[in-house]
Amino acid sequence: MPRKYVSTERFLQPDPRFGSKLVSRFVNCLMKQGKKTTAQAVFYEAIDLLSKKIPDAEPLAAFSDALNNVKPMVEVRSKRVGGATLQVPHEVKRQRQQSLAIRWVIDSARGKKGKPMAKRLAEELFDAYNKQGAAFTMRENTHKMAEANKAFAHFAW
Repeated sequence: MPRKYVSTERFLQPDPRFGSKLVSRFVNCLMKQGKKTTAQAVFYEAIDLLSKKIPDAEPLAAFSDALNNVKPMVEVRSKRVGGATLQVPHEVKRQRQQSLAIRWVIDSARGKKGKPMAKRLAEELFDAYNKQGAAFTMRENTHKMAEANKAFAHFAW
């Protein structure tokens, strides 16, 4: 019998500043080589910079909105049919949407060079909040690929 997927969400401790599990998850993804304190410092500095750029919004709400703008609704997965490999569109589960959004924002921030990580992360979150930037482009490209291959949707498993 296959094992059922067990989410690690319930074992995640909320972060100390905001008391949010989403922030804690983001910090864990941002962390490199087990340096959680450094990752938290980078994240909190980025949130402070973001709150200066968006003064009318609460920082945690702006962060959450930025991630929600990057979350993909559909993605394509490869499926072998006959001798051909087809790109079949699938709906994305909520947990995976969040994982992809976090990964895309962090990767886009790391891809920029020449500035401190906190500043790059703040800029990427600001762009995501305004529905632009590299992470939002990743989402749009994913949606375009799914739209282009919707003829193969009946192959979804």
